[in-house]
Amino acid sequence: MLYLHDVWVNWFESEENGYQVARYHEWRKEDKIELLDQTPLLYIKNDLFEYIENDLQEIPESLLDTIYKRSYNRKGQNRKAIEYACVITNGVETLAFDTIGYTIPVRKSRLIPRQEQLVYDMIKSAKAQNYGFKKRNYKKEYHILSMSPEQVFGLTRREREIKHILMIALDQLKSSGNLEELRYWLTEWDPKLYPTVKFLNADAAWEKLYSGIKEGFSKNHEEFCEKIVRGQPFLEKLWDLEKEYAQDTSKS
Repeated sequence: MLYLHDVWVNWFESEENGYQVARYHEWRKEDKIELLDQTPLLYIKNDLFEYIENDLQEIPESLLDTIYKRSYNRKGQNRKAIEYACVITNGVETLAFDTIGYTIPVRKSRLIPRQEQLVYDMIKSAKAQNYGFKKRNYKKEYHILSMSPEQVFGLTRREREIKHILMIALDQLKSSGNLEELRYWLTEWDPKLYPTVKFLNADAAWEKLYSGIKEGFSKNHEEFCEKIVRGQPFLEKLWDLEKEYAQDTSKS
């Protein structure tokens, strides 16, 4: 078995999609970076890699058996075994994951560039494994809280985070079914629609709002997000974190 040593990881927890697991150049100073003293490196087939990278489904049992307690982290002089953790690669991308004792990839991280290159060098003479994974039994589903990669393509980490906050707010707005509120927010998003908004029912108003927001990213997305999260403590906190990050970045 191949092993990596002294692997820096920046865990993103419960992220269903790989695009939310930030690459090294998007890591932030407030991120909590950990060190894996040792971890297995598995060269796996692309279908299995994408399944682990872009979902929170059960990992094949044979893969879990292969990596069981073969990873270690270190804090000071203490070295502790991790139940199920490793680095995987399809030969093009790399990803670290830790199930934190479960059988799904709860925590995911990218690697630093130097260690990514080391991975590719180490697998040159290896053969990709499949660990019994059958793609025909699996289909990835996207929805408002799990945007398709096309909807976030080319966006920065901050833009992806803001768009995700927006989608949570829109999902809540749809659940409320409040027609006047839907009409109000549609007008806030696109003031040119004001003359026709009063003729739209709740479903039509929400669909028009969602179809406008789901594509791309602009200053309008940011300004709209700041307005719609007001009075919602959880979303306000998420928004404030992104606002603080933008302010810190502009000062540096």
